[in-house]
Amino acid sequence: MHQKLLKFFGVFTIIAMLLLSSACSSDQASGDKEKTASKGPVKGGTVTTPIVGDPIFNPWHPNAYAESNLVNRVIFSGLTKPGKDQAPAPALATEWKASDDGLVWTFKLRKGVKWHDGEPFTAEDVAYTFNEIVLNKALGSNGASNYKALDHVEVKDDLTVEFHLKNPWSALPAYLSFNSEILPKHKFEGKDPWTLTSFNKEKPVGTGPFMVGNYISGQSVELVRNDDFYGGAPNLDKLVYKILAEKNTHVAQALSNELDIFVLEDKASLDRIKQAQNLEIMPSDATKYFWISLNQDNKLFQDVKVRQAFMHAIDRQAIIDTVLKGYGKIADAAITPNLKTYYTDKVTRYDYDPKKAKELLAEAGWKDTDGDGILDKDGKPFKFSFEVGIQGDLVPIGQMVQQYLKDVGLDVKFGSLEWNAMIQKHIIKRDYDMILNWWAYPSDPDVFAQYHSSNAEKGNNIPNYKDPKLDELLVKGQQTSDPKARAEVYKEMQQYMSDNLPYLYLWYPQEIQVRNKRLKGVPNMYFGGALYYVNEWYVEQ
Repeated sequence: MHQKLLKFFGVFTIIAMLLLSSACSSDQASGDKEKTASKGPVKGGTVTTPIVGDPIFNPWHPNAYAESNLVNRVIFSGLTKPGKDQAPAPALATEWKASDDGLVWTFKLRKGVKWHDGEPFTAEDVAYTFNEIVLNKALGSNGASNYKALDHVEVKDDLTVEFHLKNPWSALPAYLSFNSEILPKHKFEGKDPWTLTSFNKEKPVGTGPFMVGNYISGQSVELVRNDDFYGGAPNLDKLVYKILAEKNTHVAQALSNELDIFVLEDKASLDRIKQAQNLEIMPSDATKYFWISLNQDNKLFQDVKVRQAFMHAIDRQAIIDTVLKGYGKIADAAITPNLKTYYTDKVTRYDYDPKKAKELLAEAGWKDTDGDGILDKDGKPFKFSFEVGIQGDLVPIGQMVQQYLKDVGLDVKFGSLEWNAMIQKHIIKRDYDMILNWWAYPSDPDVFAQYHSSNAEKGNNIPNYKDPKLDELLVKGQQTSDPKARAEVYKEMQQYMSDNLPYLYLWYPQEIQVRNKRLKGVPNMYFGGALYYVNEWYVEQ
């Protein structure tokens, strides 16, 4: 009896322990579940990123380029934004459609959107931005050359606008997502939009997820959370742009946790970043290509054989392998490989061939007649200046290009200048012989703005290249809506570009994004696109 009792209590004890253990495990699992469920976007914190110069808080200002764009797409909103799938996604507009003839696009606007000063956003702001600023030729706004197909914008009601076109333009929603943010009519009406310093350089009023808090010229732009943002209040308290022109400083400050996210321009530091425990790199494709522009107002560069010679003279693969550490692909035209429907590599290719470069220059009449090592023609040496803005790898790349051109007998004087000074001299005044830079554009093959003859002199046709055949292809591409038919147009265009070289094509870069590991919620897309989703970013505390 005693043994039976002991056996009974023993079994009971084991069962009880198992039940208790099971209950504890269940409670623990429940606790873990709650812990996991509670994980997610954390409110608060600051993220810091660099820009290379002082911005202008106005996306349409003639001097607003790269550094301004990165700030303006956070302060302001456009009708659309780049989708995470590359297609245009809703922003201030919730839906849109084109008329049967493709000449009128109707956009329905989001309800309840407020400007940072509390005023309501309406269709009047959209019409004012395009009719009074973008389409006003006397103003020469940056980005106006993207909208040559636009005739006017009509207000149908407070939340409906119509874009009336001169010809069908299937890329309109894509271009509205690209540096085409809307400005507040109540702040600009009756004023010069370029000299309104209180807005453009001090306290802009936008509809974006962040608004300007404290701005110290030459040092930083501090943006603070907009709790009334239509997409939901951002997780971050602040987004700070440090003004840092020197690329080595970017890397040093990232390693010391002073910068959280940026595009790596100093590829020489790649190994250091890979070894850093606090950082990670995120390579991504971008709709972007680097180019050399030879000013077509200069007779030195008007012969296509000269431009073709330059292409053979420059070892682009060596630049990709050494300076870019392999993160790039040789470019032959303006359409980037990530636009898979439209891209083709069946074009004229220019291998590195200094001998061929010299032969082409000789065919164009350039020979070293006096034995001084410099090619000449009609008693004049082939002499010109080559300048780049101080940004990323442009200076060391420029020095390599200079040497390649010297090696085939050209007298090239190389120089660099501060980024904003470069914009004023090269882009606004067109005061240059040869420059090196890049274009980024929406995920659509329409490159009308950078190539059409109507955009020479003051638009984004930087070389001032004018070619009726290319103009015809550009317009045809805009007016064709069927993807297969468009693809044929743009493939023909790429062949024409590679033959005639309105720009000298260098490479399609693969962007290397550096992120601090504490930064979360950033979509896996190119940095400029990820900024449109900055309200989703957060930092682990």
